[in-house]
Amino acid sequence: MELLFTIVLLATSAFMILLVLLHKGRGGGLSDMFGGGVSSSLGGSSVAERNLDRLTIGVGVIWFASVIALGLLKAY
Repeated sequence: MELLFTIVLLATSAFMILLVLLHKGRGGGLSDMFGGGVSSSLGGSSVAERNLDRLTIGVGVIWFASVIALGLLKAY
């Protein structure tokens, strides 16, 4: 069981890194340094961005649950 949660944790960690890097920069910080502040937003976020946000939150919840589960398994 511990091996299963470890594999889930590793997979969701890698996927979370990919999803965060796919997000559009909100301005300021490093995104402006590399040219991320050049484009202007024309209002609200697109359907693709909202779906990316939902997917990122879903993967984050799975990642958090696997961390808690591993912690509980290691405690006993």
